[in-house]
Amino acid sequence: MDDAEQAKAYALADFAEPHDRFVAQFREHFSNHDPRQVLDLGCGPADVILRFARVYGQSNILGIDGARAMLRHAHAAVAGAGLDARVSLLEARLPQRLPGNPYDTIISNSLLHHLADPAVLWQTVAENADRNAAVFVMDLRRPATPRKARHLVETYSAGEHALLKRDFLDSLCAAYRPEEVSCQLRNASLEHFTVAAVGDRHLVVWGVQR
Repeated sequence: MDDAEQAKAYALADFAEPHDRFVAQFREHFSNHDPRQVLDLGCGPADVILRFARVYGQSNILGIDGARAMLRHAHAAVAGAGLDARVSLLEARLPQRLPGNPYDTIISNSLLHHLADPAVLWQTVAENADRNAAVFVMDLRRPATPRKARHLVETYSAGEHALLKRDFLDSLCAAYRPEEVSCQLRNASLEHFTVAAVGDRHLVVWGVQR
């Protein structure tokens, strides 16, 4: 999403419900974990980062994204929230080597389906997670049929920009199902992570790095 108009549409869209659910589910799965050094893979305009940082006030977060247009919105959002001291942003395209590892927490929202090779995400997790790090990934889940995908777009994005609706449909069709992600994890020797369907359009992956 390095197109300026796409990035703007995404940054202005209302993702409060799924992004609040992202943070809530992290808290549920890692109730005894205290995130300090956090890596957000595919941070986009930083909406998840800001919600995460407000809940975990001791955390320092590095957000990476490959889209410069997205990061322009992210920088503005972080500055507007007054979180510059705790949130850093970096333009990087995986599997680029990342600074500052290892991290005690790795999060990612809606990056997996954008990658040409999904193994890149799990490789990056393995390379940058400290021992006993909390890992939490949320992504879209591919519907059973194109008709169901179109129904989800109209249900959740009816009033959004046409570009966002198109991208949402493309993303749903490009997303993975839980059994496919389980296979990815086995191939990456991360089979101790758990995969589960959430709601009608998402899946989550969570686990503690060994």
